[in-house]
Amino acid sequence: MSPPSTPRAWLQRINQDGSRLTRPRRAVVAVMAAAQRALSPLEVYDLARAHYPRLGLSTVYRTLERLVALDLIQRVHGPDGCHAYVAATAGHQHVLLCEGCGRTAYFDGDNLDGLMQQVADRSGFQVHDHWLQFFGLCADCQPSERDH
Repeated sequence: MSPPSTPRAWLQRINQDGSRLTRPRRAVVAVMAAAQRALSPLEVYDLARAHYPRLGLSTVYRTLERLVALDLIQRVHGPDGCHAYVAATAGHQHVLLCEGCGRTAYFDGDNLDGLMQQVADRSGFQVHDHWLQFFGLCADCQPSERDH
């Protein structure tokens, strides 16, 4: 099932899952559904407090985990080792994360089946899935020719 594209659809998915649609949860959904870049839990907290000033940080963490479980958002890892969150995409795609501004882009077609089989054969593991993410600078964050 592909992720819904609007905050209202996200709220419907949460409700269908049996979770309550509290004001704090709605505030986190509003922020994540509108995000144009990867957001850390603290950034989500700061932005969502504009929608619901009494929001607690623990509620942000619990809501983010619920949204991950529902495939509405996905966790990405920053070059600093901390994680952030972005809206999920339909299908199996991988993330490009800008180290400058946090903007994300997606790519597919990695075709890692051969490598996964080699790893399985050498390690004895049954490999079920993989995660691939690239770090770099988006076009807006790259130094221009005049900066050299």
